[in-house]
This record gives sequence, C-alpha cells and structure tokens, in this order.
Amino acid sequence: MGAGDRDMCPYGGSVAVDTSTRPVGRGGRRRPRLAAVTGRVSFVGAGPGAADLITLRGARRIAEADVVVWAASLVMEECVRDHARPDAELVDSSRIAHEEVLALYARAARESLRVARVHSGDPSLWGAVQEQYDAAAALGLDVEIVPGVSAFGAAAAAAGRELTIPEVAQSVVLTRLEGGKTPMPERERIAAFARHGTTMAIFLSAARTGQLVAQLRAGGYPDDTPAVVAYRTSWPDELTVACRLDELEAVCKERRLWRQTLFLVGPALAASGTRSHLYHAGHFHTFRKPERAARAALRAARAEREAR
Repeated sequence: MGAGDRDMCPYGGSVAVDTSTRPVGRGGRRRPRLAAVTGRVSFVGAGPGAADLITLRGARRIAEADVVVWAASLVMEECVRDHARPDAELVDSSRIAHEEVLALYARAARESLRVARVHSGDPSLWGAVQEQYDAAAALGLDVEIVPGVSAFGAAAAAAGRELTIPEVAQSVVLTRLEGGKTPMPERERIAAFARHGTTMAIFLSAARTGQLVAQLRAGGYPDDTPAVVAYRTSWPDELTVACRLDELEAVCKERRLWRQTLFLVGPALAASGTRSHLYHAGHFHTFRKPERAARAALRAARAEREAR
C-alpha cells in the first residue's frame, strides 16, 4: 500500500492510510498513521452585522468551506462573500427549512465536505444551534462552534456604556419577553428578572414593547430607569437611542422598530464610572505588589462602606 491508500473504518466510511512514514512500534513492526476522512460542520458566529466584526477563526472557517450556509436577512453579505472561496456553494438559509439543512449535512458526511453554518451574533444565544449540532454529530461529522460577538455587547459599545459598573450593577441578565413563538419556562419572566434591579439585555421583544415595559415596571424598575434601544447595531442603517423606561415604547413606535431591535435596561446605563479596585495602587495580585499606604487607605474605605 502506498501513501493515500484507503482502509475501511470500523465505524463506517473509510480512513486514509499514510504508509510512507510509519513509525516503528514494539518488535520492529510499523504502525500505520491514520487520518480520518470525514466532513466538518463549523457553526460560525458572524457577529452583530458588520463584516469586520467576525472573528479571525470565523473568517478562516468560511474561507475553508466547500459550502457556506447563511441567513442573508441577518448576516451582512460582505461577511460571507469577502471570505468564501470563489467555488464555494452559498446557501441562503432563510429560504429553506430545517430538514433541508439537515439533508445538506448528510451530503457533507457522504462527500466529506466542509460546511460553514454562519449565524448572526453568537451561536450560543437563540441560534437554534443545539439541534443542528446534535444532528451533525450523529452523522459522524466533525462539529465545532466558533463564538461570535453578541448583539448585546455591540449595542453597549455603540452606546458607549459599560454594563457592569462597580457598586451599581455586577450582573447582566440576557432574556426575551415571554409569549413569542418559542415557549418560555414558567419560572422565566421579565418581571421576575427585573426584581434583581441589575442590567438586562432583552432580545426578540420589539414587536411587543407595551407588554415589555409593563413587565419591567411590575418587576420594580421605575419610569426613569435608563434604557438603550439598539436597532441593527453595526449595520449601515443602525440606530441607537438612549431613553427612559417610560419613553421606550414611544421610541419604538415612532421609528417603526418591530424587529432586529435589542433593549438594554438598568441603572448602570446612566451611572458614572467609579474607581476600579483592580487597578488601585492598594490592590495586589499575582503580577503586582500593593503600595503600603494605598493598601491601608483602601482597607479603611472598605470598612467605612461596610459600616453604613
């Protein structure tokens, strides 16, 4: 057998046997070096929209792909066409059903194709990825998820806001309004999350802003709670509006924002930045020792705060 000969794989399909450089095993016998011949599906997070917000790894997976599956309505065309090979097969997933996508994965398994399944934002959030991942793995395909920039991070960047301000908010709740196409667990309600009083990033809820505002109020957010309305962040027609909770519904209706709109809500969106202890001269960590006087001042400030 020479390099590139093929043997049957015990799990089905075949493997390439490289006999040109077989390492010597015990007893002087040479062991074949096996390289699995299989297809691959990479679920790629394309980011919020702009073509240059995709990760380097994501762009590389698109460039390597024989087939690129992407939703043209959610992922900017340049994000795919700037990286895909000229001979790559491009499939607009917004025009086909889930079963047709699974049939494409089955073909990738038969023909050892590399598929880039491109999702908007980050695939781990509302991407319908898990059912596809499991199906591709069951077909014997190599499967991976390439993370992407989520819309909530892009919206915060566009608004020039940090979502976790010390002593104001140190948590971010990612959620959506109940009552849409996908059922919500009973324990997951906007009002219940709002009772935490921290920053919330609310997806897939722009068509029912009146209900959203009512739920946020029911959870305890006052009318003057700062909010950000972010429409198609990083796209050419993006819109970012800072407003109060009691203005949120009107902002959306006046601008006819029914879809592709994300909301940020919480007191951190209007809070001033505070001194971070991480970079305080009195704070120490593995790479830096504290200044003695600054350390004493930091401890005194902490004790005073805890005594209030």
